[in-house]
Amino acid sequence: MKRRMGMHHFITGIMLVYLLLPLLATLLFALASKWSVTLLPESFTLRWFAELFQDKRFFLAMGRTVLIIVLSVALGIAVMVPTVFIVSVYFPRSERFLQAVAMLPFGIPPVVAAVGLLRMYAGGPLPLAGTPWILIFTYFVATLPFMYQGIRNSLRTVNAIELVHAAELLGANKWTAFRKVVLPGIAPGILVAVLLSVAMLFGEFALANLLVGGRFETLQIYLYQKINKSGHLGSAIVVTYYLLIVLIIWALLKTGKSGHLSRR
Repeated sequence: MKRRMGMHHFITGIMLVYLLLPLLATLLFALASKWSVTLLPESFTLRWFAELFQDKRFFLAMGRTVLIIVLSVALGIAVMVPTVFIVSVYFPRSERFLQAVAMLPFGIPPVVAAVGLLRMYAGGPLPLAGTPWILIFTYFVATLPFMYQGIRNSLRTVNAIELVHAAELLGANKWTAFRKVVLPGIAPGILVAVLLSVAMLFGEFALANLLVGGRFETLQIYLYQKINKSGHLGSAIVVTYYLLIVLIIWALLKTGKSGHLSRR
């Protein structure tokens, strides 16, 4: 047993080093004023972070990115939670069709999807090309696999069908059974789906660059433009970007834990 635990800790340590070493190198490069021939930076400075935080474009790009992601994830929750619940509980024969539709974004490359969306929305009654709306709807579609899997797995875990039948036998209608019995039980699965969606959307670049580009500058596009001008400044953006994601995920986990304790 001790030998297995030792091997487990060793493998975990190797994985942590593998994952954190690039981030540590990025942080050192963001703090370095000169780093060329030595193993470690020759001198350190906060110049690049100061320059970043004095740039209004950075905060505007950050605000746009957070807004787009929040709206996309909220739209995904509003659509997928009732849809997956209704299909799983009342129309189980259609579940395979819903699963195939939800998993379809995994099989479509972002470049192909962007070109098709641009052709569809470039004109006509809904000229959404180049506007943030096309990015919101595209991100909503991109999060469908995460939303479906998280919600569906939670419904199976709590045995939603039996819960609904029991609630209806006790006099509750369908809406009350869903809102007061099923929804609190699947809240952890919804939280997992939200976390996966947020992490994926924060790292997405191809769709944002092709669909809106500089007309609606998100943090990913801002990073791409700055990293070509200064590697030190680009590293400072990456570190700040990473800390922002960690802060958002921590806030979501804290909110989910507080909600779980209050329900208990």
